[in-house]
Amino acid sequence: MAVLIKRWSTRSKAPEVEAFLRRTAFPPEAEKAAREILADIRARGNRAVLDAALRFDGAALRAAELRVADAELAAAARKVPARVKRAVRDARSRVERFAKAGLRRPWKMRTPRGGWTGEFYSPLERVGVYVPGGTAPLVSTVVMTVTLAKVAGVREIVVCTPCGADKAVNPVLLYALRSAGATEVYRVGGIQSVGMMAFGTETVRPVLKIVGPGNAYVTAAKRQVYGFVGIDQVAGPSEIAVLADDSADPAWVAADMLSQAEHGSGHEKALLVTDSMALAKAVRAEIARQTPSLSRAAMIGRVAANGGILLAVVPDIAQGMELVNRFAPEHFEIMARGARSLMKRVRAAGAVFLGSWTPEAAGDFVAGPSHVLPTGGAARMFSGLTVDDFRLRHSFVEFTRKDLSETHEAIETFAAVEGLDAHGRSAAVRFE
Repeated sequence: MAVLIKRWSTRSKAPEVEAFLRRTAFPPEAEKAAREILADIRARGNRAVLDAALRFDGAALRAAELRVADAELAAAARKVPARVKRAVRDARSRVERFAKAGLRRPWKMRTPRGGWTGEFYSPLERVGVYVPGGTAPLVSTVVMTVTLAKVAGVREIVVCTPCGADKAVNPVLLYALRSAGATEVYRVGGIQSVGMMAFGTETVRPVLKIVGPGNAYVTAAKRQVYGFVGIDQVAGPSEIAVLADDSADPAWVAADMLSQAEHGSGHEKALLVTDSMALAKAVRAEIARQTPSLSRAAMIGRVAANGGILLAVVPDIAQGMELVNRFAPEHFEIMARGARSLMKRVRAAGAVFLGSWTPEAAGDFVAGPSHVLPTGGAARMFSGLTVDDFRLRHSFVEFTRKDLSETHEAIETFAAVEGLDAHGRSAAVRFE
């Protein structure tokens, strides 16, 4: 398995490293497929959704089978081992606690003449959540999305996840959905699920916002329905960057990089940035040693063949941080001395994991913050999913007579400049 080690500095940028940094969340083939399928769903509703489910998932569904029945959700819970239920409950409890702590509170401040201004929040009425289920049933994604919506106070939480040709959905995933608070579950995935949630069909009412990770096709579809609905962010194939010095254990670094390379699309990215050539060589040897023992070794090999695993050696940690910020990774581990101090230099990363005892997998499953994070360089402009993504922020103003008296001349002046005399009149009339 070819894993490159390349030197990089702010003055000498290796072409291989620069090529690694370039990636897009919207490949042309995904954009084209999303455009065509979304247009078909707008025109034909359920029929288009069912045709796409058969074409892409091999599931010959009828319209009445799209929604997972309450009886099936209840039956799934009986199939889940007790230890799995405990793990789901524990993760949900940690995520719920973090979400409640992160809720932005209403606030207000006095105006100069005795009135009030401020902000308050209200939950969205109906949201859609996408949970991937193609290469693996991402039960953790249920915890990291539906739990937040529930804490935010969303009343209708619609979840879409793909089924296979047998029309079945993983029972652990169904148990997690029911226990987290999903109110509607549909056995449909891919572009067709995004279109169904965004536009609605004869049997499914549209949502107000769609959240959740997905492959390049789901990501392209979410971007194309933006405006019809809100979306959370661009979240495509998984990425990790590790900034490490010679204090890091190469076996641990390699294991963390492989944890993100195993997701299965072949487009994942795993980057080590270090000021130690010895560490880079040791990590490369560990990747070669550990990979054959993993159940998804073939998927990891595909990532490596696509140039998705890279070890960059930099002159110093400061330049290493510059490289990581340019990469703008979804997940960023700092396994170096002074990790907390180095965190202050982060300008672009979805989530940051500090120290040798914080593998990224802790964030994927149990730590508390949502693992729905921006990828493809979108961490330069988007943040990870939070509980407030499921709420609307409202500002309010309550002027007193003295406040309006003090400002009505400015209001009338702005109105005159902009040619909006009715605006100015609405303030002036109160003092006639």
